[in-house]
Amino acid sequence: MAHAHSHSHPHPRAHGDAHSHGPSHSHSPGHSHAQPPTSFDRAFAVGIALNLAFVVVEIFYGVVSHSVALLSDAGHNFGDVLGLGFSWGATVLATLRPSHRRTFGYRRSTIVASTANALILLFVTGGLAWESIRRLMAPPEAQGKIMIVVALAGAAVNAISALLFFRRRDDLNIRSAFAHLAADAVLALGVALTGFLIIVTGWLWLDPVMSLILAVTIFVGTWSLMRQSMNLMLDAVPEGIDPAEVKKFLATLPGVVDVHDLHIWGLSTTETALMAHLVMPTSSCKPEFLADACSELHKRFDIDHSTLQIDPDDAPAPCSLASDETL
Repeated sequence: MAHAHSHSHPHPRAHGDAHSHGPSHSHSPGHSHAQPPTSFDRAFAVGIALNLAFVVVEIFYGVVSHSVALLSDAGHNFGDVLGLGFSWGATVLATLRPSHRRTFGYRRSTIVASTANALILLFVTGGLAWESIRRLMAPPEAQGKIMIVVALAGAAVNAISALLFFRRRDDLNIRSAFAHLAADAVLALGVALTGFLIIVTGWLWLDPVMSLILAVTIFVGTWSLMRQSMNLMLDAVPEGIDPAEVKKFLATLPGVVDVHDLHIWGLSTTETALMAHLVMPTSSCKPEFLADACSELHKRFDIDHSTLQIDPDDAPAPCSLASDETL
């Protein structure tokens, strides 16, 4: 969860034993997101309660109607219940204050939650696909009317739950909850359509086929979430930020002659951090330089927490981290 703050101050630090940058290391956290933090406690509570109750209903009628599509959708909805639970827990942890051991607090728990959410959905999808293939060989009798009624009810439950998370889709953790619930509403409509087609045609194989289509659809959507979550887990540059453009901007700051040791990563699913070394004459580093640079990084790239170190261009030895350049 973003924290609104902005300051800069000189802070001496030495790198290794070879040389010291002296008092030229300056740290300035940038600004938080302009949008104030939004509490989703009620949304999570209502979403979990609605979906958990519907899972019970869907399992009951799935067994009664011998519908693997209903059972598969129930399994997927239960995965969403678990995912909502993880996401809710992560949003609560992210609000805890930092400690002397966890200096960033528990913000990265939102990344862990989105990754766990994706893994749960992938696991459920595999189980659904296996059961669908098994039943495709000998499709049981499916009661189309029950499928239609229950599936339409599920579409309504998921649509209502999804709307609860519509306000803050820039957060990967919240967006994953919204995307899954919205997708479930669409997939439930697919189950209802299957029930209608079974009534009209009598083709029982449509039920497991629709379940397979649902599994593939879920997998495609989940894979994108999994990729983004894993990238954040591995400290990759968050999507939507071009590191080359960030370096280009830093290189054009007044007095800067070189930029190296540039790193951009996600502190959480909503906050982005940056660190970089700027080579420039110390005489050209005006008092407002760092504050202005961090402010622009936030405005241009939505980077919340920036750490900039000034390396004097006349230092007796080059910075040992300059060789780590990747851009």
